[in-house]
Amino acid sequence: MMTKSFKDFQLGQEIQEAFAGLHYSEPTEVQARVIPLALEGQDLVVRAQTGSGKTAAFAAPICEDIDWEENKPQALILTPTRELAMQVQQDVQLIGRFKRITAALLVGQQPAAPQRLQLKQKVHVVVGTPGRVLDHIQKGTLQLDEIKHVVLDEADEMLNMGFLDQVESIIRATPRARTTSLFSATLPEKIMALAKSHMQDPEQIIVETSIAKKDIEYRWFETHPDDKFDAVKNILMVEKPESAILFFALRESVDQFAADLEKAGIPCGKIHGGLEQKDRTKVMQDFKRGTLRYLLATDVAARGIDVASLPLVINVDVPEEPANFVHRTGRTARAGESGKAITLVALRDGRSMGAIKRMIKEKVTLEPVPMATKSDSDKFMRMISEAPQLKKSKRAPLDKNIMKLYFNGGKRKKLRAVDFVGTLTSIPEIEAEDIGVINIEQLATYVDILNGKGSIALQEMQERTVKGKNLKVREARD
Repeated sequence: MMTKSFKDFQLGQEIQEAFAGLHYSEPTEVQARVIPLALEGQDLVVRAQTGSGKTAAFAAPICEDIDWEENKPQALILTPTRELAMQVQQDVQLIGRFKRITAALLVGQQPAAPQRLQLKQKVHVVVGTPGRVLDHIQKGTLQLDEIKHVVLDEADEMLNMGFLDQVESIIRATPRARTTSLFSATLPEKIMALAKSHMQDPEQIIVETSIAKKDIEYRWFETHPDDKFDAVKNILMVEKPESAILFFALRESVDQFAADLEKAGIPCGKIHGGLEQKDRTKVMQDFKRGTLRYLLATDVAARGIDVASLPLVINVDVPEEPANFVHRTGRTARAGESGKAITLVALRDGRSMGAIKRMIKEKVTLEPVPMATKSDSDKFMRMISEAPQLKKSKRAPLDKNIMKLYFNGGKRKKLRAVDFVGTLTSIPEIEAEDIGVINIEQLATYVDILNGKGSIALQEMQERTVKGKNLKVREARD
């Protein structure tokens, strides 16, 4: 019988509280099948499509098993892309928030020095891409001797991107007495060979019965390559989506379309592998907040975008790999919502479309591109001229009783987490369980105060010292 509530799992109060705050009430199929086995320490090979809730399926058992007192990493999660790693790291910290679990992010195109500094602090979980993780292992800055859990997320994409050798090197560097879980949208032979080589009698779980998601309305519009820009404009004006992602095959197409849309008075952002990581991160933050309505992307962004209330995905170019169609369209219709996926199909797309049809097992009927009326155009331009409706972040419900404090002192002043804990718990109303994650940087420290006691801590810390040092303290900005 399928589990109907997270309360049915053998999860501690802190994880249950986080699930409640995130409004996770009824487990998805992958969560119901994975969590009990993972809690028992079973190695797992899981085939599950995007948007199935698999991150929580592996993150909850990991967070449950973390020993907070241990300073070295106890879990290692590998992902194929930086964007997905960032999303997974955020989810782990949200689910483990009330256990005060810290997760380090190790990805490329970001300076390695801050990552090395973070790894010298208390870190419970490491999330990263294979190349950067292996680099830290080889340089001795990532210690693996306390690793109890290894997770390979989107394993098929790591295979496609040529990371298999690096992944195997990383796994071999971890202790043999560990649990290993592999999650993938597809299970090609090389992935199964990887599982056979590095896992102990893994349980295989096949979740999806249909690649096509029932909550997505699929539409297929026939067009000529030279007419795609006009087609996109017409679709946006007819659909008038509050937000949308437009997927392309090439970064050059993203750049050209973004320039053309801006020229047409339609603000948009773009993300692809040719952009600096800080620019990609800024665009993703704006899109997730809702301050940016439309995002143009290559497949680099198809994995790792978890955006609330995304009503529309447009495949401006048909993906060559059928699995990418699943990952693109899986950005909509998440968390029980419905959505629409529109694909522009040109005559030259016949082979790719054939592979997609075989994979999704859905009837494909080509339609003409809808033509926007003058009324459609006026309403659309009026809509995008107004301030967009901001989206609520996943962490918002959890932040209601949590205040993050900023202190203007950190490692340069030789301050440690224990120094802040000692001072804060000297406040009569503050106990150890009221103190959350403490993040000490070179020049600043951030401390989560839980259980609605942030105002008390903020007021009291105006008059107290930390390790004999007078520090300025205020509520941290987002």
